[in-house]
Amino acid sequence: NKKWLCDRFKLEEEKPLIIFIGRLVGEKAAEILPQSIGESIVQYNGNVNFLILGSGDTIIESQLQNMVPALKGKFNCFIGYNEELAHRMYAGADFLLMPSRVEPCGLNQMYALRYGTVPMVRRTGGLKDTVTDISEPDDKGFGLCFDNATATDVIFATGRAVGWYTEAREILSAARKRMMQIDHSWESSAQAYINVYGVVEKVVVKEEEVVAVPDSTPKKRVAKAKSKV
Repeated sequence: NKKWLCDRFKLEEEKPLIIFIGRLVGEKAAEILPQSIGESIVQYNGNVNFLILGSGDTIIESQLQNMVPALKGKFNCFIGYNEELAHRMYAGADFLLMPSRVEPCGLNQMYALRYGTVPMVRRTGGLKDTVTDISEPDDKGFGLCFDNATATDVIFATGRAVGWYTEAREILSAARKRMMQIDHSWESSAQAYINVYGVVEKVVVKEEEVVAVPDSTPKKRVAKAKSKV
């Protein structure tokens, strides 16, 4: 849970915790993380915590590790892969950051939804398909979305996360309940395909009935009709 994470990584439990889990590579826009995290902590007066789990580009790894002493109590990272820790982070964090440049499907945001961790995602690929912004009307939204894989957009999204966490807990709680009820299982996907194929089959059958000439039509009438064309 969150208390365990904050104790383990020496973070402040009462503040919103934003996590990043994944490869530290360009496709995930990982190179903007150091600037985004550092400037967000300064801009929002230290009222937010960040925790990163991942590995990849050694330059990004070093930048993140070097930030830990300067941002003690507000930022930490685990360089490497640890599946158990990943699940603890999904379960204990408040927000999951995914600023990806490319994300054909995306699984992390779906894991986050099941745990009730609010996804903060760039509108691209599968992230755009599976995450609706919390500002959408009729209480249908549950995530925080932004358009560009830039530090500016991530910092702005972080500000929104801090605002929702500190000033709109009830709305955020309701959004978490909605997202945990979303079904992204294979059973749901398979049924959706079956429904689509069923609709297509009905359309094809109906078109064939319209085009086909009934067997009971007298051959002379058919021949006469052809002669007029």
